[in-house]
Amino acid sequence: MKDTGAGRRPEAGESAVVDADVAVVGAGQAGLSAAYFLGRAGLRAGTDFVVLDHSPGPGGAWQFRWPSLTYGKAHRVHALPGMELEGGDPEQPSSQVVGEYFRRYEEAFDLRVLRPVDVSAVREGAGGRLRVETDRGTWSVRALLNATGTWDRPFLPYYPGQESFLGRQLHTAGYRGAAEFAGLHVVVVGGGTSAVQLLMELHEAGGAARTTWVTRRPPVFRDMAFDEEWGRSVVARVEDRVRRGLPPQSVVSVTGLAATEAVRDARARGILRREPMFDRITPHGVAWADGRTLDADVILWATGFRAALDHLAPLRLREPGGGVRLEGTRVVKDPRVHLLGYGPSASTIGANRAGRSAVREIRALLAGTGAAPDAESSDGTPSGAESSDARSPGATSPAPARMPVAAR
Repeated sequence: MKDTGAGRRPEAGESAVVDADVAVVGAGQAGLSAAYFLGRAGLRAGTDFVVLDHSPGPGGAWQFRWPSLTYGKAHRVHALPGMELEGGDPEQPSSQVVGEYFRRYEEAFDLRVLRPVDVSAVREGAGGRLRVETDRGTWSVRALLNATGTWDRPFLPYYPGQESFLGRQLHTAGYRGAAEFAGLHVVVVGGGTSAVQLLMELHEAGGAARTTWVTRRPPVFRDMAFDEEWGRSVVARVEDRVRRGLPPQSVVSVTGLAATEAVRDARARGILRREPMFDRITPHGVAWADGRTLDADVILWATGFRAALDHLAPLRLREPGGGVRLEGTRVVKDPRVHLLGYGPSASTIGANRAGRSAVREIRALLAGTGAAPDAESSDGTPSGAESSDARSPGATSPAPARMPVAAR
């Protein structure tokens, strides 16, 4: 293939369109996995494919996690294909450990990630190609591997009276540690893993004086092995919705919450005692329909995230059900587009496998054939294997999003 100059970042305001075969949007777990398999398939980074990332540095969404979330407290981070994650200090912030690992990975495989690049829109281009418009110029590509994840779209449900609250409201995306809530009463909203982690952290020395946990549904704690068979059943249920064009459910709504030793201790201490969801917000707290009220200083919304897909709106990929219908990772309405880290591939190990399978189909598309052999995998996982690590934080309310969406 000729050198198209795909890896050159155009200057701001430059009108030239740069050609490439494939654009990877997002350099988190899914994006880097896809870039790795593109390289193993013989495509050259910076020439045949380009990786565009809006973040200031390596690490994907991990670089934005709160500093007190240490590597030892975080969910298991599955290694990227071709390089193990070894020697991570469990006492160091997960943002630092994972960020450094991703940096070394990008360098080791010469992935030439361009950042910061904000993708504003992907639309139909000339000659059957896709036009990827960014704040650093425009790329014309034959296929798109979208791996933008969810971190840019924190979900904040609306409740009556929300604008009248005189205290502080924030989403977990803006949480930076328990010390800033010292001596305060914090209402934590949400039934996912993040809510549980934050409740336990807020009760550490120097944290909140009091917490109240509210969820729409009673939390389900599972004291069981999250084995491979169980993981497959979880992925199958999430995948079924995606195949029907429905928005993905939060995985925790399928999996329940892991009853770890720390969680069991917190439950015994009364930290994880749950209250039903309030009906409205007052200037000084929250209230239920039965007349009960509760004063609060802070409302912390641990209500998850939504897929960051606004830049794909010009392609009209959504189905009447509100989601994007996929076969594997391929968008049914447009086979040039693959969504990675969406639905059943929204776990770290799932993202790796999704990257491999997507590249296999992209190779077939570029070759003009109906099939292609597997891109070589160095992680020892058979092609088509399902993920047993399907854990992720989830949202707790179907109400429409009310929070501004950050640019990618």
